[in-house]
Amino acid sequence: MDISDYRDAVAANRRAHGFEAVEAGTDAFERLWAARETDDTLGDVAVLATLVGADESETDGVDAETLVGVAASFREVLADRIDPRPGRADGGEAPTPIGYVTFAVPDPDASLLDAMSGFTVAKRRTNVFPLVYDTRAERLHRHEVPRLKGRGIYRRQADDAERLYDV
Repeated sequence: MDISDYRDAVAANRRAHGFEAVEAGTDAFERLWAARETDDTLGDVAVLATLVGADESETDGVDAETLVGVAASFREVLADRIDPRPGRADGGEAPTPIGYVTFAVPDPDASLLDAMSGFTVAKRRTNVFPLVYDTRAERLHRHEVPRLKGRGIYRRQADDAERLYDV
């Protein structure tokens, strides 16, 4: 699948599932989508998502180091957009911040998938999931849901990845 076709399919998915485009974006990420929802397991969640194509990177492709750097940069954007205080001024609890940065690349190598899987998801009260979509095989690579501790965030990631990025 061509990267531009994949972008169009993801854009249609995000609209169908209530993710709104973030107008006041950042220079680092051209497309940002956000949603606030209530999750049965996690409570209030604030989700921020983006898509990065291989043709948008500064190099000829996305390698493991680029994935880690871009995902860390996306964590900064997520942290800036979600209220980091434990309680809001209105007395309510702050939502659980979840971010998805998906890399659309043709035929990702094992080191890229290892970097995705090994990325520290939970850090600084944020949860950032780098995902990889293989445009050649038309397959989404996401994080596995653990059998025990931490299932809620990872289960949410699997569901969000399917509804937004799996086309």
